[in-house]
Amino acid sequence: MTGTWDPNLYLKFTDHRLRPAVDLLARVPVPTPRTVYDLGCGPGNVTRLLAERWPKAKVVGVDGSPEMLAKARAISGITWQQADLARWRADGPADVVYSNAAFHWLDDHERLFPHLLSQVAPGGFLAIQMPRQHLNPTHQILFQLVREKPWTSLLSAIRENPAHEPGRYYEWLAPQAAMLDIWETEYMHVLEGKDPVLNWVMGSVLRPVLDHLEPARHAEFLRLYGERLLAAYPARADGKTLLPFLRVFMVAQRK
Repeated sequence: MTGTWDPNLYLKFTDHRLRPAVDLLARVPVPTPRTVYDLGCGPGNVTRLLAERWPKAKVVGVDGSPEMLAKARAISGITWQQADLARWRADGPADVVYSNAAFHWLDDHERLFPHLLSQVAPGGFLAIQMPRQHLNPTHQILFQLVREKPWTSLLSAIRENPAHEPGRYYEWLAPQAAMLDIWETEYMHVLEGKDPVLNWVMGSVLRPVLDHLEPARHAEFLRLYGERLLAAYPARADGKTLLPFLRVFMVAQRK
């Protein structure tokens, strides 16, 4: 991930973004781990849940963003660490390596995911959740817009295939895994307010795009993108907007 990340904007949809994290956490069958890592911890709201579930564990939140970690450090009882997730290594074999919505920002999953499982102690667990929303209109509309003039300079800011289909992760993790559970879930988020889908993506996929665009052009780009999002995600009769959101999950126990 590059650019500056706004933790307050990300936390605007905490309830919606927290549910997949809780769903993933519920599938990790470790009663009393000693060391737990939260990779891509962001502002620490999920890391706090890990510490609450495993109060006797050493819980380490890891993120590459100093802005996110500055927010996270307000939470006591957790060790915070700034690191590049693409090069991260555990200080020692971990009982749990957990990550909620971070690794779709990184490439080379064929190498990276087996490396992450190798950081887990035998019998320990790797648990990862990532969006596969690039298949849905929120992202496809954005990809199409940056191919149009005068926005083509933004092509380098998008990642069209950030997460692979579940079978690929099985192939990459199975050789090291004693147990491997992989699944997809499409959540139906019920959003409210003006331009709710645009506001949602402002805290995620749109952030790197805006970082590549001079501020004076933000308003026009957001107007065009927002109009297309409204057409794809119209408000219902009750004023609410439904946002289907696809995510891939995996829980692997190391041999």
